[in-house]
Amino acid sequence: MKIATWNVNSLKVRLPQVVDWLSANQPDVLCLQETKLQDKDFPLAEINDCGYQALFSGQKTYNGVAILSKQVATEVSIGLPGFPDEYPVGHEQKRVLSATIDGVRVVCVYIPNGQSVESDKYHYKLAWLEALTNWLKLELQRFPKMVLLGDFNIAPDDRDVYDPKAWEGQVLCSAPEREAFERLLALGLTDSFRLFERAEKTYSWWDYRMNAFRRNLGMRIDHILLSQALVPHCTASVIDKEPRRHERPSDHAPALVTI
Repeated sequence: MKIATWNVNSLKVRLPQVVDWLSANQPDVLCLQETKLQDKDFPLAEINDCGYQALFSGQKTYNGVAILSKQVATEVSIGLPGFPDEYPVGHEQKRVLSATIDGVRVVCVYIPNGQSVESDKYHYKLAWLEALTNWLKLELQRFPKMVLLGDFNIAPDDRDVYDPKAWEGQVLCSAPEREAFERLLALGLTDSFRLFERAEKTYSWWDYRMNAFRRNLGMRIDHILLSQALVPHCTASVIDKEPRRHERPSDHAPALVTI
């Protein structure tokens, strides 16, 4: 079973690239973040033509998540139960979508960016991560075979940052964010990327500015975490940089795990 995640940074713009990637890679499941589409505008026909069904929870201009799958998804859940995900108040955020596919619980997340450690958005991010952790603690009891994946907006340690000194204490790399990531792992989840030997400076996101991709000034902030029941069955976990080379690419590359 191949399960992938990709922050497409506008599905409207990147749809041809998504269609091509699905055709070339044939994942069983592809989770998308930052679709930036209202549900009425989701390109369902085009996704169906690729041989995939789609679940989606979107909004105009910002956020938005989707799960594309070859098999029927069941037990669908939207959002973080018990957490009023509104920032600012009155503006609902579409960031979480969960479903069971072929016996595996797939939880697609787009974790808030946080903007800067001095921002109210940063405190919102930390509260959001706490709510996610508390919810998943219960969900793992219900669904021992779980994959938590998406754009986490956290570089877990210095290996995941092109210049750790420059980013020390900054948003995406701050100690509270990294500690929140460790609390997710403490639930019994494993970072699939670290199950295998890696080349240094392997990233999933590169800023559009400063020729960052060409210079490999990146970060690894897109993650696929596996529950303990799935870890022994993981045979590969990769980041596919090829789509980042395309014209008008997303600033993120897809990550893919094979179970």
